[in-house]
Amino acid sequence: MGDVTADRQYHIGFAAADLPEGTTIALLSGDPGRSELIATEHLDQPRELARNRGLDSFLGRLPGGAPVVCATSGMGAPSMSIVVNELVLTGITTIIRVGTAGSIQDHVKVGSVVIALGALANQGAADDIAPQQYPAAADPFLTVALATAAADLGVDHHVGVMASTDTFFEGQERSASSANPHLLRRLRGSIDEYRELGILNFEMEAGTLFKMGLVYGFHAGCVCGIIAARGESEQPVVEEKDAAVDRAIRVAVATADSWLSSA
Repeated sequence: MGDVTADRQYHIGFAAADLPEGTTIALLSGDPGRSELIATEHLDQPRELARNRGLDSFLGRLPGGAPVVCATSGMGAPSMSIVVNELVLTGITTIIRVGTAGSIQDHVKVGSVVIALGALANQGAADDIAPQQYPAAADPFLTVALATAAADLGVDHHVGVMASTDTFFEGQERSASSANPHLLRRLRGSIDEYRELGILNFEMEAGTLFKMGLVYGFHAGCVCGIIAARGESEQPVVEEKDAAVDRAIRVAVATADSWLSSA
């Protein structure tokens, strides 16, 4: 990386000038290790872009040759909203979240992936972007591209609505594995309620990301690897995590490649 530029973003640690010409897409992960994995194991010409405040970012080239940023959002929507805001300021116009999730529906098995049509945004950060009644909807064309990529790769996938929460324990009705076994009344029975609404999974960022996409004017999508079956256990199935994440990454990379090729 070159000298510090005046427009270097405070939290993500890089500027538009640090990106190759034509960089418009970012693959966004909560875990910095996943961001680095995407760049080093799934992209060509990987290199470090910035390491700042745990929000590590990397650059690579898609199979078609286009540059892509692998960025880290941190855990939860408040941190993600900062990163996404700054990515947009560097010229990013398409963001695909590559995450992990716990399934709510019995037919959504551990190891499969879920692609979001939209989200139930039970998030304070989302409410700061737009009112509660404002739709947290993914970009429809990017969603179709994600589903097409999953089908072409033969990945077991589901397309539907996610539930986005601010808390991993209380907001996702974890009491047996939490330091706080006393859930608020409004959170008790939420898994059953969401199951009856046809919601596929819990996660922690998509709702805010989708509202930001609509309000800020960028394309937003999300694919999550399923690592827990909440109808069976509160705990992730650790031995299945790597395979589920790998499937989500492959879907996201293929989608980014086709998205830019058709632009």
